[in-house]
Order: sequence, then structure tokens, then C-alpha cells
Amino acid sequence: MRITLERSNLLKSLNHVHRVVERRNTIPILSNVLLKAEGAELDMKATDLDLEITEGTPAMVEQAGATTVPAHLLYEIVRKLPDGSEVLLATNPDGGTMTVASGRSKFSLQCLPQSDFPDLTAGTFTHSFKMKASDFKMLIDRTQFAISTEETRYYLNGIFLHTIEAGGALKLRAVATDGHRLARADVDAPSGSEGMPGIIIPRKTVGELQKLIDNPDLTIGIEISDSKIRLSIGSVVLTSKLIDGTFPDYQRVIPQANDKEMRVDCQTFARAVDRVSTISSERGRAVKLALADGQLMLTVNNPDSGSATEEVAVGYESDAMEIGFNAKYLLDITAQLSGDDAIFLLADAGSPTLIRDTAGADALYVLMPMRV
Repeated sequence: MRITLERSNLLKSLNHVHRVVERRNTIPILSNVLLKAEGAELDMKATDLDLEITEGTPAMVEQAGATTVPAHLLYEIVRKLPDGSEVLLATNPDGGTMTVASGRSKFSLQCLPQSDFPDLTAGTFTHSFKMKASDFKMLIDRTQFAISTEETRYYLNGIFLHTIEAGGALKLRAVATDGHRLARADVDAPSGSEGMPGIIIPRKTVGELQKLIDNPDLTIGIEISDSKIRLSIGSVVLTSKLIDGTFPDYQRVIPQANDKEMRVDCQTFARAVDRVSTISSERGRAVKLALADGQLMLTVNNPDSGSATEEVAVGYESDAMEIGFNAKYLLDITAQLSGDDAIFLLADAGSPTLIRDTAGADALYVLMPMRV
């Protein structure tokens, strides 16, 4: 293999694929990126056996061929080469090493044979559809913060994506919960998604997708089977295994009869919560909300360091009540709201609270209270 390509093109593609590669691997080949040169393109592929990313980039191919080299090492070398330079990649005749040369710099990297590289893309996909990148990004951005990190409840370690009939129309819905809070977002279901299986997209895959979808104007191709999802985003193809488990019946925890409504300016509320929570300890991040006619009093008590209070004007006309929440969870949710106001629908101090966005009905959040 002998090819020349622009450093900027090589770096951009390597940046996408090398992130999948775990830094510590017991299987040497999984530390490598597969490089395959043919036609006028260099194709790169990296995998951790659960997730696979491939991307093609233009190259001048003098001699076609394929090899694998350490992914993080190649990325660091290319990252440190000067802007605007050209990079030569060439394997030696026995295929044991690859030369990376640019200007006066020259590196020699150990190769492993292409035949050892695992392939994740086997299998057929039952459903395929296309949707706007901005819609798909909205679904994962609005819900990903609520993904559970508790490994024992592995079926909550991802976003549940499924179609559902809502308000007389078919919606594509994303849901995530960690048992303390729940986030739900909807978009109109794209053509071809009808009857798709409900799938759980793993947390690591969600994180990669957030970084890969950097152009909201693109159209994304999505293919789904019971065990895998494949997304085509521009020149990048991401294939991921799905979480093999059953997502709980989240509809049951969404309260239907919360009749006390509080409307508050989102920015003002978030800043006030952030200020009073400065005094809270890492362990007990509870902030107490005391509601009375048109006023909200935020209070944090920390036996070790003191207390803090702040008053915020709100729209509230129901009976006076007090309820406690985790301050970080409140800030996570308010950060997702795009409207000026947040609407809190409350029942009592021990029941889950519903939080909605005034900018639209496409997202909804449920938050469990804390004892304060």
C-alpha cells in the first residue's frame, strides 16, 4: 500500500474513528485501525466489538492495499504534523511496518495483518428510513443526560427508541431514565419506521453520535434490526450492537393527575438553583422549593457549612407546598428547555413532578422528589 493524502482530511477521519478504540485492550488487534486503500479513497475502520465506525476520505492511491496500525498512535502523529502538509502512508514489502512521512518527519509503525481485524457488520436490517440530522440530534440531546450509569440495571444504560401513536399521529420517541428522573422526546415518525422494533441504543454509541452529528442540515440514513443499528452520517457509517434487554414500562411513571402548576422563567430559576446549591455538600444536593402565592423560596441547608435562600417570582395559584429535589437534576433538565418559561406540574411532596417546555410539546421530563 502506498498513498498520499491531505493531513486535514486524514486527521478529520481519524478523529471520528479513533475515539471508538479503547485505550486498554487485551486483544491487540482492537487497538488498531484498519486502513484500506483502493480507487481514489482511503477507508478507515475501528471497532470495540460493540461499536464500529467506518469513514472514507479522498487519497492519491499509487498502490492499493490494506493493513492495520495502532489507532491512537497514528492519530497523535497526524495531529502533530504541520497544517496544510501532505502525508505519505506506505507499507514495507513484508507488511510488517508502515511508514508515515510528511516533510522532514518520518515514522515507522508496527502493523498487524488485515485478516485479523473483526467485522461487526454481518446480518440483515429489517427496517430502514431517513431523517433530518437536526431531528435525530434533538431526540438524543434532550434525553441522554437521564441515561443510567448503574451497570446492574443494564437495560437502562441507553436510550429507548421506538414508534408510538400519540395525538392521532405516529411519533418516533426517545426515552431515558435512571430511576430518579425521566426524559422523553418525540418527532414525527419518518416514512419506513412503521412497525420497527423498540431498541435500546447504548450510552457509548449515543456519546459518539452526539460528536458525529456536527451538521444539522444533513440527512441521516438509519437501519435497524433486533440486535443492531447502523447510521450513515455523511461519509461516516456507524454500526452498533443494541442493549439486549427490555426497557421498563415508562408510561406508568409519568404522572397524569398533577394539578398544581408553577410557571417560572427558565434562566432565572436555573441561576437561582445554581447559586443556592453552591453551599450544598456533594452527598446531599437537595434544594427545597417552598411555594406560596406567586413566590418560590429556594433553600439549601448544609450542617457543615451553612445555609442559603433565594426568592424567585413565579406564576403559582394553588395551595402552599414544599418539595425537595436534587439540584443537579433540576439544572440538567432546565438546560434542555428551549422556551423562556418552564412549567412544573406538581402533586405533593412525595410524588413525581412533571416538567414541560413552553417551546413545544415534543419533550417532557419527570423528576422524583427528595426528602428535605
